[in-house]
Amino acid sequence: MIDLSKFSCRRERFLAQLGGKAAIIPAASLVTHHADCDYPFRQDSDFWYLTGFDEPDAIALFLPHRAIGEKFILFVRPKEPVLEVWNGFRWGIEGAMSEFGADCAHSINDFSKLLSPYLKGAEAIAFRIGKSSSIEQIVLKAWAQELDNVQRIGIPSIPLVDPSPILHQLRLFKDSFELARMREAVSISAKAHEFVRSKTHPGMNERELQAIIEKYFLDNGARGPGYGSIVASGDNACVLHYTQNNSPLCDGDLVLIDAGCSLHDYYNGDITRTFPVNGHFSNEQRALYEVVLVAQKAALASVVEGTDAEAIHLIAVRLLVEGLVDLGLLKGQVDSLIEQGAYKHLYMHRTGHWLGLDVHDVGAYRLGEYPVPLEPGMVLTVEPGIYVSDRIPVPDGQPSIKDRWKGIGIRIEDDVLVTKDGPEVLSLEAVKDIAELEF
Repeated sequence: MIDLSKFSCRRERFLAQLGGKAAIIPAASLVTHHADCDYPFRQDSDFWYLTGFDEPDAIALFLPHRAIGEKFILFVRPKEPVLEVWNGFRWGIEGAMSEFGADCAHSINDFSKLLSPYLKGAEAIAFRIGKSSSIEQIVLKAWAQELDNVQRIGIPSIPLVDPSPILHQLRLFKDSFELARMREAVSISAKAHEFVRSKTHPGMNERELQAIIEKYFLDNGARGPGYGSIVASGDNACVLHYTQNNSPLCDGDLVLIDAGCSLHDYYNGDITRTFPVNGHFSNEQRALYEVVLVAQKAALASVVEGTDAEAIHLIAVRLLVEGLVDLGLLKGQVDSLIEQGAYKHLYMHRTGHWLGLDVHDVGAYRLGEYPVPLEPGMVLTVEPGIYVSDRIPVPDGQPSIKDRWKGIGIRIEDDVLVTKDGPEVLSLEAVKDIAELEF
């Protein structure tokens, strides 16, 4: 059972930072898969963070300008027994108040009628444009009415602003409850990687490995995968977001698995491991893997208070470039290669991202010209890689790629918490040293 008191504390922090702004935060809606079938429902993370309410087609109002007992309003689908027979239980209006702490709740069908009265007296409307078109029309109409009223009585106009900077800054810092949930998500994910590796052998299909790891997630209490699992063997690993997962595992190839589970309250793990299908690295595979591993470990060690994501990325890039020069896959001075981006046919992505309710979680990496410094409570991934293929042309002046290197894709990804005492790697249960991967 999810502890709903945590959501009340989040709402208090959000309301305090809103000042006199009235915030409108919509839930997600069901998305059609085909014909009259929907994709499995996934709640909007901002809405979930503040409410814990896991139903579609709801709206939360946050009204700091109103009296105590009138600050948190939910609009939800009313209970309809016949529809619940077809599509499942609804909490309804009474449940929204008794179970989810709403000061008041209404049918979603009354949103357009009641929005303007609730907004009266607010200094601004905080609503994210561009995400919910049907709700956006209602909000803009209510805003236009407020502007008309302003013109008639000669007071300053009420602005429409984005609540995301406030809300996403809150979400960037994980409290002890959130960290406990993330440790569980990452632990399940790491153990799943170990389990699927133990079952892997030549002749299997990538799809079988996907089934094994995702079944492990479900068997151990997760909601399911947090994102489309990547199971990429051989040259498929050079496709960063490969999700076809339908090729045979060939003797002598590596397999890259990028997969993590999502818990029932949406906290995620995100781990990548690359290992030999037959339990033994070739000389070329080993050489490239060692370059990536050295870069990844150095980047992990640099996840300390006061540094930033850009600095972590540059540490990884420098060590990757140095290693690729040593192997003859790049030539030239390391600084020049980095400045020119001459390595990007072999390493073309960033080294990590925030992690939380979203796998690529919210939060700024830069504020204008200045990178955001790491602080305790932030969680991010560290995931350098090398991908050797003909997909991106070799830059002028760089050596052509010999066939013995082609088709090798390697990424190593861990989830790490920033603490006052240095990095806490949450995903250590998934091994990555060569001696532990070979048998």
